[in-house]
Amino acid sequence: MKKRISKVFIALLIIVSGFMEISWRLFHMMICCKRGAPKKERKKWFELSHIRENHPQNGYEKEYHESKEWCFAQKMEDCYIRSVDGLKLHGFYLPAENPKRFVILSHGYRGSRFGTMSFMAKYLHEHQCDLLFMEQRCCGDSEGKYITFGAMEQWDVQRWAIYVSKRNKKKLPIYLYGQSMGASAVLMASAHTLPSEVKGLIADCGFHSMKGQMKDMAVHWFHLHHVPLLLMQMDWLCSTLAGFHMKDADTTAAMQTNTIPVLFYHGDKDTYVYPHNSFQNYRLCKAPKELVVVPGARHLCCAYADPRLYQNTMMHFFEKYD
Repeated sequence: MKKRISKVFIALLIIVSGFMEISWRLFHMMICCKRGAPKKERKKWFELSHIRENHPQNGYEKEYHESKEWCFAQKMEDCYIRSVDGLKLHGFYLPAENPKRFVILSHGYRGSRFGTMSFMAKYLHEHQCDLLFMEQRCCGDSEGKYITFGAMEQWDVQRWAIYVSKRNKKKLPIYLYGQSMGASAVLMASAHTLPSEVKGLIADCGFHSMKGQMKDMAVHWFHLHHVPLLLMQMDWLCSTLAGFHMKDADTTAAMQTNTIPVLFYHGDKDTYVYPHNSFQNYRLCKAPKELVVVPGARHLCCAYADPRLYQNTMMHFFEKYD
């Protein structure tokens, strides 16, 4: 009997240890900052097919690089703020000639200020929009050790909105425009006090919650269909090491109380952040709202797949709420 109990105990210990090892690796891969890490350490993550297939460089390489080079060629002003937890965050300000509005650009997970946002940044600047390119915590020249999937980034968006409001002497309308995780952070930020000049939110392929996104990735990417224990351990690591809970990265409360108009975009072929995320955010949103589903578009590719639809709906949104 004792031997049987010992075997069961050892088996359970091995299972729990295995889950702990997986959750630690997942935490290190998903949450920890990779700046300065050797390329070999990052290679496996970036070779995941879902990431490679969904990136705009897959199918829109010319447009992607041309707009990115345009951004690098512009003379921009370095901007800095302090986050609520004391991090020095960096951004770039690009003024337009005779501006009609101010747009804050919130890039996605492990993104960059002149990455996938560049394509629309060029268009917006050419259409009389002052731009503020955020660099999310743990990205570019912004400080930070952990990516929090919007739990802390939502407060960073709020701080940048306040910063822009203070230098917005003409009281131009302000719009918060995010992609992927940056879109989710923008939606979550609407739960907090924003400057009165903020007239609208634009959320391109944002997820509904960190927990839901982790589940989708576990099921569709790694074929792991039983993940409650893994998520519990992941949450414990996030709270113990990174100072946030997964439930803090959720758009539900914000969408149920938000009064600022929202324009949602999502590609119907997105297999990185699945379209049901925007459907859920749209359903929960109590403010004036519009959802544009772009046929054939993958993650971050809506603006590339149908530029006319994307640009026209955005300009109409501006004209409606300016």
